[in-house]
Amino acid sequence: MRFNAKDLALLARRPSGCFDKEGKLKICRVVRDEKLIEPRERWCRLKGNLLFLMKNKSSEASEVVILERCWVVEFRSKTDVSIVLKFQSGEPDLYLEAASKPDCESWAVALGEANSEGLQNKIQHLRRLIMEIKEERSSDEARQFLPSSQVDSLGEPQFTSIQRIANEPKLEFSLACKDLVAATRDRKLNTFIQVSVVHPAEHILTRYSSTEIVEGTRDPLFLTGVTFPPEYPIYEETKIKLTVYDVRDKSQDTVRTSVLPDHKDPRADAGRSFLGCATFRVGDLVKSKEQQLILTLRTSDGGKTVGTIEVNLVKMGELEDGETDHITTDAQDQKCALVRECRATEGISGKDNLPSLNAVLKNPICKLYRFPTSDNKWMRIREQMAETTLSFHVPKELINLHIKEDMRRNQELKDLGELAPHWDNMRKSVIAHCDQMLSMYQDTLAELGKHTGSSFKSSCSKGEKTLEFIPINLHLQRMHVHSPRLKDALYDVITVGAPAAHFQGFKNGGLRKLLSKFEAERRNTGYQCIYYSPENTAKAKEVLSNINHLQPLISSHADLLLNSASQHSPDSLKNSLKMLSEKTELFVHAFKDQLVRSALLALYTARPGCVLKKPAVPRNSAEEEGDLQHQDHPPQVKRQDSIPHHSEYDEEEWDRVWANVGKSLNCVIAMVDRLLEKDNISNTKESENDPSAADCKVLHTGGDWYEQLYPLVITLKDCMGEVVTRAKQSMAFVLLQELACGLPQCLMLTLRRDIVFSQALAGLVCGFIIKLHTSLHDQGFLQQLHTVGLLVQYEGLLSTYSEEAGMLEDMAVGISDLQKVMFKVIEAKSEDFLPIITGRREHYVIEVQLPAKMFELLPQEIKEGKLLRMYPVLFNVGINEQQTLAERFGDTTLQENINQENLELLKEYYKLFTEKMPPDCLPHFQEQNDLKGLLENLHQNIQAKKRKNVEIMWLAATICRKLNGVRFTCCKSAKDRTSMSVTLEQCSILRDEHQLHKDFFIRALDCMRSRQTQGALNESDDPETGCLTDNKPTSRHFYPVALLLVSSHLLVVWLILSLALLLAKYQ
Repeated sequence: MRFNAKDLALLARRPSGCFDKEGKLKICRVVRDEKLIEPRERWCRLKGNLLFLMKNKSSEASEVVILERCWVVEFRSKTDVSIVLKFQSGEPDLYLEAASKPDCESWAVALGEANSEGLQNKIQHLRRLIMEIKEERSSDEARQFLPSSQVDSLGEPQFTSIQRIANEPKLEFSLACKDLVAATRDRKLNTFIQVSVVHPAEHILTRYSSTEIVEGTRDPLFLTGVTFPPEYPIYEETKIKLTVYDVRDKSQDTVRTSVLPDHKDPRADAGRSFLGCATFRVGDLVKSKEQQLILTLRTSDGGKTVGTIEVNLVKMGELEDGETDHITTDAQDQKCALVRECRATEGISGKDNLPSLNAVLKNPICKLYRFPTSDNKWMRIREQMAETTLSFHVPKELINLHIKEDMRRNQELKDLGELAPHWDNMRKSVIAHCDQMLSMYQDTLAELGKHTGSSFKSSCSKGEKTLEFIPINLHLQRMHVHSPRLKDALYDVITVGAPAAHFQGFKNGGLRKLLSKFEAERRNTGYQCIYYSPENTAKAKEVLSNINHLQPLISSHADLLLNSASQHSPDSLKNSLKMLSEKTELFVHAFKDQLVRSALLALYTARPGCVLKKPAVPRNSAEEEGDLQHQDHPPQVKRQDSIPHHSEYDEEEWDRVWANVGKSLNCVIAMVDRLLEKDNISNTKESENDPSAADCKVLHTGGDWYEQLYPLVITLKDCMGEVVTRAKQSMAFVLLQELACGLPQCLMLTLRRDIVFSQALAGLVCGFIIKLHTSLHDQGFLQQLHTVGLLVQYEGLLSTYSEEAGMLEDMAVGISDLQKVMFKVIEAKSEDFLPIITGRREHYVIEVQLPAKMFELLPQEIKEGKLLRMYPVLFNVGINEQQTLAERFGDTTLQENINQENLELLKEYYKLFTEKMPPDCLPHFQEQNDLKGLLENLHQNIQAKKRKNVEIMWLAATICRKLNGVRFTCCKSAKDRTSMSVTLEQCSILRDEHQLHKDFFIRALDCMRSRQTQGALNESDDPETGCLTDNKPTSRHFYPVALLLVSSHLLVVWLILSLALLLAKYQ
């Protein structure tokens, strides 16, 4: 940006009254991670978006600050008189300190309103005031001429609303033109229609949308429709303006239809020319008998007729008459607000289904098409894409669980008791690192709590640290198809960026490689700590979780038992004893593992003094740590030989302590049986002799029951407490070894895994809820859900080259970790339908809440709280130019291994499905041989190792749909590759399942991929903000590949130059 220095100096010297604000401030620049320099006093003058800094009031301006793309941070404390200007460009912050708090506040307001955004807000405010004044004047004038009886009823403008089905768009219509007049006779018109809305209350023309371009005809029939969402303020009095343009040069006329001023026609050099326009009232269209309007197109001066335009009211549930022979091309997009749910069937309506679904979906965008079928009939397609509130809700819930789990673990490490100096120093180091990580989680949760605005993370934010737990571009992509002879159908795909730790980077690979490398390094650290395999550390976490869960339950059931004894209630006593027995048996079973015994022995050797009564040899030779303890324990004991031995360790003591719990429970059971038996005998005798004496006996024996059971219950609690203390310490010691062996890599890998898992889980929860809602009336699916589980198929489009290989490794581990997630459906007790997450890192339960009417439709097994299993599978095929390089000069082993591993998981699910489900449970695909053939075909394609074998993706997606699974499509950012894949899949479904005319497959595909139809977008808008993208890669992707295909020598040269640039970058 260039400035005229003389003009700026002249502006700075103008009289005081010419400035918006001026005064003394102490100012300095603040560079991140550097100390604050002592502020210097300056005379500051604010004019528009320019802040002049001068040494004194009469001196020249020493600096000019442009107040654009910046924001003001005001400190809220009563004593603080400073503010900070932060710049989006990354320039050092500007620290400003005023003389008083009122002065500081006035500067904060002035600086906040100084930029162009503040000016726009002022303009909008003034416009609203003008409109209010106009309405007041028109109302006053009307009151002067209306009779007094009508004046009382004249208040706010009353408009006639359009009556539509709940949860359906208010208005939808299709467009066609006839007999258009071209500027020259030989000219073949390429036309599109721009749709604008005139709101009756404001009388302002608002651009709403535009159609696709139809080429080479004067009678264009547009395959796109116009949709107005349920909450859109459209009434019968609303006017809609239709403007027809002729596109001369399609390459110059892409999205510019949306950025022209409303009151101006396009310039001739914009690549198109104005043909004509027409206007109609919505009420005229809705009330017309044929539900059709034929309007005359006229030039801007209203004199010349240039053709006609046909407007047809559209209802998704009704068939459209007419043949399709004269259709010429493409289709369009539109905006729609509330997502249309599945067809209402018996027992429940879309209105009942709406609140719980809208709790997780928001800001949907809708595109309306009409395509011809093979028998020349019309089918209508409504394509919707919606954000989900779960993008932020699930990560925040998950981080909160991580914080609680880590705080509990840190406390358990502190409760280990006295340790030898070597182990004590190790514990202090581990706790210090864990506290730092815990603080990071807490800061991240606090930052996410401050987030406002969009409910999804765009791809340009994938490198932000505060948003690293949030999935990228998580959306629901839904296609609702209404065919003339087939049942309406919904096809859902969840689109999301590959779950990966983008902020941490991929210089050293992704989780798959890092975890393998870390595990190998841990095995070689036996001289510092005791090695426990990942299975053993997972078992230790499970034992600790069981302790924390079962101990309070057992204590509460024991108290209930004593309460029943004091009330002398035999039935209640039996029930309390039954619950106490079940929980205690689970408690005892949790410690029936060699790991606890060997960990107790290892913990004893870490005490300040120890003598082993028996050799430190684990009894279970099958355990992986057995051999290592032969190596590790003797050095530890030998290192502590200088410490006086003051105790001896008896390995059999743990067996005795552990067995005491079972013995104490047996004593309680025996005592209850004896008391109940005596009570039965006593009641029989007393009832035969004197009934009134039996009542007295009840009061006497009630105290006896309590007194006889109380010492036994206390003994049970004491024995259980001793077991808990020892088991907790031993398992905490195992976790100490896991952390100590790999600091700080262990914690960093845990963080990376948490980040990736958080992104994957948010998508899974969204997919499960959507699938449950749309299949609520499918009894076969519900039976499959609780009997077998839900298949979740991820389609990956990442290459195995450069950073994307690391993303694929992260994604593979994150999706695999979803196997430890279980779902549970519960009845909602309030209006909050967001899911509830419980559990720990090794096991999570997601509780999905449904309204009472929907909950009643579920099978009894699900209503009783049965946990529902997930079976996630990932198939990846790189399709971009980077994958070409990987296949020719790199390595595709990672992709091949992932596909092979997940094929085995898919076969396992299919095996369970065939074993547990009846053969006719799939309504659309009842032939089991069909699925067998698809699986065999998928197996052959994976084994073939063919380059860019997209047949793998199509087969996996088809199998998933046939098995009632949930479909995901992922690439780096869920934009270009993802949208191309989804649109291709949608058109293929229309062709194979709904008889799309074969000649219109490419046209339908172009319609769904067209960016021309995004009438509400500007050229600079990010397509992630809610609209489908233009899926054609930009030229910067095409030109290098086109050149490289000319010669293999050029390819080699290009690779050498790329390597040189990479080396220079990382040096």
